[in-house]
Amino acid sequence: MDLIHRLRSAQLPSRFANRRTYSWLLVAIGVALLAYVGSQYWGMYRSQQSLEAQWEHQAATANVPGAPKLTADDLLTRVVIPKINLDAIVVEGASRKELSEGPGHMKQTAAPGEPGNAVITGHRDTFFRHIYELNKGDDIMVRRNGKVFRYEVTGKKIVMPEDVAVLKQTPDAQLTLITCYPTYYIGPAPKRLVVFSKLVESSSDVPAQAMARGAGQ
Repeated sequence: MDLIHRLRSAQLPSRFANRRTYSWLLVAIGVALLAYVGSQYWGMYRSQQSLEAQWEHQAATANVPGAPKLTADDLLTRVVIPKINLDAIVVEGASRKELSEGPGHMKQTAAPGEPGNAVITGHRDTFFRHIYELNKGDDIMVRRNGKVFRYEVTGKKIVMPEDVAVLKQTPDAQLTLITCYPTYYIGPAPKRLVVFSKLVESSSDVPAQAMARGAGQ
């Protein structure tokens, strides 16, 4: 009995040491994850700051006679959705790297404001976190190449990732927003949330201050 008692007593410090090791390991993993997420958000913020400076320059020279013409891939688009306080510069392309900088315009679809279906996708945990709140009749403002395009939400639905019908081109100007769904799903989300809208008005661009006031309403 004494031998068994001594063996059990010898095992106790080892168990406590293992528990402490596991605890510190979990803490280290948590800190590493927070640091990674923080670096991703910081990188996205800096990318948006740089893109906004480029967009402001494009907006200032869009209607200036003699200004160099930009290609479709070089033109930046700004999306403002007053209801959810979204104001972001859209990048061309929807690769993982491009979506880490901002919402991405799918190049194979129409350009925003042009006839056809313009498709913009974004991460559910950043820029498009709240697009599920949009309902029929809500406004989506798009600023591009010295013009403002006002879209009106016509509906939304949940689809599977392989449902490419939402990318189908249309004779009239439409804007489709896509993000992963459910929004707060842990891990890779299994479905997609799609918000549809149609172009209802276009005009020359307005001063940035006026657009900012509109977004804050």
